[in-house]
Amino acid sequence: MNEIDSDAVGERIRRSFARQGAMHTLGAELTSVSQGVVEIEMPFDEKLTQQHGILHAGVISAALDTACTYSAYTMIEPDVSLLTIEFKVNLMSPGKGERFLFRGEITKPGSTIIVADGRGYALNDGPAKLIASMTSTMMVVRGRKEISG
Repeated sequence: MNEIDSDAVGERIRRSFARQGAMHTLGAELTSVSQGVVEIEMPFDEKLTQQHGILHAGVISAALDTACTYSAYTMIEPDVSLLTIEFKVNLMSPGKGERFLFRGEITKPGSTIIVADGRGYALNDGPAKLIASMTSTMMVVRGRKEISG
């Protein structure tokens, strides 16, 4: 794989994230981009809970999927894109927190398939509490105008 300009990659990811209607709806923000690792944070919002008042599993999954996918974007050339083709989520603790942190980190880079692991944390006054983990597989997409950047 060619060497990747980290400043250009970070800017590309920030522009792409800004176009994500789903993340905007969740109130999520991109807080950290580095080679192979991306972090997304969001505040607690009652509109994103399930019937017991905790963060909905679908919201957790969406944020983890996004963090994992953007971590993979740090590993690919600028003229290709990615699509998630599979993920598994383990919900480990109720999503109760003032804020949430979702970190995606590359497990196995590749030119066709990339695997990332994600971790979701509830943030309160004390130490961060692990609430979920994800293993995600992305497919590198080349030459499709409707799926770019």
